[in-house]
Amino acid sequence: MKDVRIKAAVLVPVYRKLNNELILILVRRTEGEIHGGQIAFPGGKMSSCDKSLRDTALREAEEEIGLPISNIEILEQLPNVYTQTSRFDITPFLAKINRPLKWKIAEREIAEIMEISVNELLKPEAHGEEIKSFPAWPGPRTIPFYRIGRHQLWGATYRILNSIANELLAGKWKF
Repeated sequence: MKDVRIKAAVLVPVYRKLNNELILILVRRTEGEIHGGQIAFPGGKMSSCDKSLRDTALREAEEEIGLPISNIEILEQLPNVYTQTSRFDITPFLAKINRPLKWKIAEREIAEIMEISVNELLKPEAHGEEIKSFPAWPGPRTIPFYRIGRHQLWGATYRILNSIANELLAGKWKF
């Protein structure tokens, strides 16, 4: 069977509040859509109108949460993450953003925008593990996650965030 990968991109939007706290923007996808109910970064599949995956990430952030491209500064393209279950090959782009006064949610795709403190997310009590099983998997496996209120952030979003979390707090990038 041929390994068909779907090209996709996400924006990893971060801003610094006046109190110096780093805030990460996440979305909760609407139920019924692909990845329904999951916590994710704004993003999606590459479209024929996109010249690059960077363009995909910027377009999707504007479409899904109303983040104007003029409010986004791409800091770094992060390593790709592959989702075995849905076959997405995701290119993440870390971005410094100027938060708009009001978010504009694409309600068909996004149920909620979450502004999460990076400090809170990285506290030991925010980490957990759970055994999950999906039809496309050969069997159950232990999946690490971050707790965000009553939600779990896991999968590709977890892997992207976990790969940069300590560097965010250490000040590798300027926000």
